[in-house]
Amino acid sequence: MKKPPQDLSQLLHQQGQLPSIAEKAELLLHLDHYVKQVITGPVTEQLKVANFRQGVLVIETTTAAWAARINFQKPKMLQQLQLETLPMLSAIEVKVNPGMNMCETKSKPANNHISETAAAHISALAEHTEGSLSVKLKRLAALASRSRQS
Repeated sequence: MKKPPQDLSQLLHQQGQLPSIAEKAELLLHLDHYVKQVITGPVTEQLKVANFRQGVLVIETTTAAWAARINFQKPKMLQQLQLETLPMLSAIEVKVNPGMNMCETKSKPANNHISETAAAHISALAEHTEGSLSVKLKRLAALASRSRQS
């Protein structure tokens, strides 16, 4: 006879490695959220807390340029994390992981809608220009009427 399936919450609270893995995952999620509040600017979208081991917080980012920006903010971040959440934190290590771009593909909505006002301005501009630029501007203005039809 087969054993009935167990509830996931029961599995997480049993003894063994699974509870410690779940606890570490929760800690990393919390630290990721906290680090993104401490760091300012667009770099927050390009980083992820990857690990915390032996007093070292490991942060991954997509490129070396973003890693440099994070490294500039490391002393402030280290001090604030030590004071507020992780007194045992001794260092922050920044690693470049280009694979992060592939994992987190955020589909941006296509923004190809042109308002009537914008189309009127583009048409007016096309009337005052010459050559191929005028033709291209008129084609761009025509997109406004096509987007309303669909």
